[in-house]
Amino acid sequence: MTSDKKTLREELEGQLADQLVSVEERLGETTIVVRAADMLEVLMQLRDAEELKFAQMSDLAGMDYSAYADEEWQGKRFAVVYHLLSLVHNRRLRVRIFADEDDFPVLSSVIGIWPGANWFEREAFDLFGIVFTGHPDLRRILTDYGFVGNPFRKDFPLSGHVEMRYDPEQQRVVYQPVTVEPREVTPRIVREENFGCH
Repeated sequence: MTSDKKTLREELEGQLADQLVSVEERLGETTIVVRAADMLEVLMQLRDAEELKFAQMSDLAGMDYSAYADEEWQGKRFAVVYHLLSLVHNRRLRVRIFADEDDFPVLSSVIGIWPGANWFEREAFDLFGIVFTGHPDLRRILTDYGFVGNPFRKDFPLSGHVEMRYDPEQQRVVYQPVTVEPREVTPRIVREENFGCH
């Protein structure tokens, strides 16, 4: 298995030498980092090159690195991670691409390369606010159309300010201020003197 990974690393560095920011082995998989400006060209090479043939994108996930590993992150905040599979060579690859802007993260859509990315990109847009240029129908997929914010961002408030409910008189969904009082629940611990002793 190790020689296969070395071969993959060598092939990636040979094919994409100038376009790779980094290549590393982590959690049993090879991870490459690519610049946003090079992403479409690199992803098409990963799909089409005979030595690579990553024909399947099995997952796409947005990431917010603003508080990574419980410390201050040094670098760009938002990234998209693509999980690719080469059925021909029986290999997996993780590709990470950081958006250039933290205030308004934008990356290119990969629907033209892997059409199955459609809903994954909509999810990353909805939950992280990452915009995918070239996406044919970029709109929310999990939250309500009137929802404000992106709930998977690390600065999203844990306690909301409004709640929604169906109003039978108005026959529609209405928003109103939150009525739940925040409280801290401390579990009561029951201890017995001789528990477990015979």
